Amino acid sequence: MPTPSTTSLPSTSRTGRWLSRHRQTHSVFSNTSGSNTSSTLADRARIVGQGGKFLLLPPGYDGPEPDSGYHVGQCTSNYVMAFGRSFMVNNNPKPTVETIKERLKIYPYTPGGYGTSIATLLEGEVQAGKPAPIKPVHYVEGTGLVINTLPPSDHTYYDMLNEIVQEEPSGVLLSLEIVVSFAAIGIFKGKPFNPDKRMKKILSDAAAVACATGRALNFRFQEKDGWGFYPGSAWYNMLFEGGSGFQTQPPAVTKEGIKPYPPTGYRTLNARFAFFAFATGVTPAMCMLLRDVGSQYLLCGFDADKNYFDGGKTYKCTLPPNIPENNFWSFTVYDNQTRSMLRTPQRFPRAGSQTYPSPAAVPNADGSFDIYFGPQAPKGKESNWIQTVPGKGWFTILRLYSPLQAFFDKSWKVGEIELID
Repeated sequence: MPTPSTTSLPSTSRTGRWLSRHRQTHSVFSNTSGSNTSSTLADRARIVGQGGKFLLLPPGYDGPEPDSGYHVGQCTSNYVMAFGRSFMVNNNPKPTVETIKERLKIYPYTPGGYGTSIATLLEGEVQAGKPAPIKPVHYVEGTGLVINTLPPSDHTYYDMLNEIVQEEPSGVLLSLEIVVSFAAIGIFKGKPFNPDKRMKKILSDAAAVACATGRALNFRFQEKDGWGFYPGSAWYNMLFEGGSGFQTQPPAVTKEGIKPYPPTGYRTLNARFAFFAFATGVTPAMCMLLRDVGSQYLLCGFDADKNYFDGGKTYKCTLPPNIPENNFWSFTVYDNQTRSMLRTPQRFPRAGSQTYPSPAAVPNADGSFDIYFGPQAPKGKESNWIQTVPGKGWFTILRLYSPLQAFFDKSWKVGEIELID
């Protein structure tokens, strides 16, 4: 059986971006830098600015657990991925990177060690254990690397699916209904998956249709689904319909406190399909309606006239004065085929309030901001411009970090993206 592991996350309010994927063994995930970790564990235990130790228990684990000292999480898969994103220090990423490399630790958990009380040891059911040696974390510098995060859109997708079925425990990660659908195309736990030529063609067609469906749902949402943030607007977020679990909308935040909605009893499948057509992970923090905490995202895939964005044309979006954020805001442009940042000579397809990695956007006299999207920058608007590529489509995400009440009550409203040339 896999054993638990521990992660230690550092304790400052500013950590950089990191990602870890490892075979689940009894892991301790320790963070003393206090990042807003995108995981169920961090949602349970708000560690903003405080750091913490996270004990990840593997599927089926029934051994001793510590009495205290850890945020404990039960994993449903043998492989786990942890990812985090936090802020720069004075628009400089270097202090953040140094903090992570110095303080992030991942190491095996030893039952009977840290977190186990003397009283528990005296009961005799757990033996005192020595802490496991902590090895240095191996970091891979991703800057400048070309990384494909898209699943295959042909029959080889199902080869990858088969690998997951074989390496993960039965009856834990996947529901019986899903496993039955795998069996219908020849994927069984403990058996080889060898589709013939005819079946490979069928699977290739299915994968291609699935990819196209995900993009279509994402970039042309339907008003009835409730994804639009403003009535009649192109700005949307599918998580507002069913939350991060794609079932029940995020809890209401009122003067009397947080009020969860009753479960709907069904999945918002279109929202889930669309979300994972462009994203690879989800957390309640992505759609919690709390002021001055976390971040809020609005997506946009078509212009004010309901036409898809054309990389050869120029568009403008106006952000009214007093943008409701208490940290920073940003626009980022993505390729609507690869869902990755659009690759252009500009290098950084972003505009916003930060001065790194490109100059901050310049406000108008009244405090508003005009942001331009197009193949060439309007004269004098280089800091407020994101380059696009003729012949390629795109979409954008507006992010507000530490969003304020005017965003949630919609007294502040981002403008539609309008074609100007």
